[in-house]
Amino acid sequence: MDAPSEPSQKNSSADQIAQKSDDTHQSKRMLKKTARYHHNVYVIELDRAVLKESRFRRANPEYDPGKPCVYVGMTGLTVQQRFANHRKGVKSNRFAHQYGIRLLPELYECFNPMPYEGAREMEVELAVGLREEGYGVWQG
Repeated sequence: MDAPSEPSQKNSSADQIAQKSDDTHQSKRMLKKTARYHHNVYVIELDRAVLKESRFRRANPEYDPGKPCVYVGMTGLTVQQRFANHRKGVKSNRFAHQYGIRLLPELYECFNPMPYEGAREMEVELAVGLREEGYGVWQG
């Protein structure tokens, strides 16, 4: 019996070109998918002075003083652009504008980006989850 012959160099080159073409198309599909998903959830740490606000305290009856106070939102902008807008008071939530200190990416980065509907749902889920963990949360 003869041993199976090695594929010809021409054949393996054609296979490599076909594979590169498939990889390129797959990369383009992934880029399109990522480009379509441009909504993000974000969490802003709030100054504890927000606890002087009765509306904030009423919304967080189980607040654990050992945890931070946060604002949870969603945006079609980059998270950094949205935070800058909050700081400037542009389409801003009053608590985020008045008491916002910094972004807390460790609480949201793993979820982004996502489609609009996903971001709408995740904003609520994230806020509820953080509140259940004892965070003081305002969601908006």
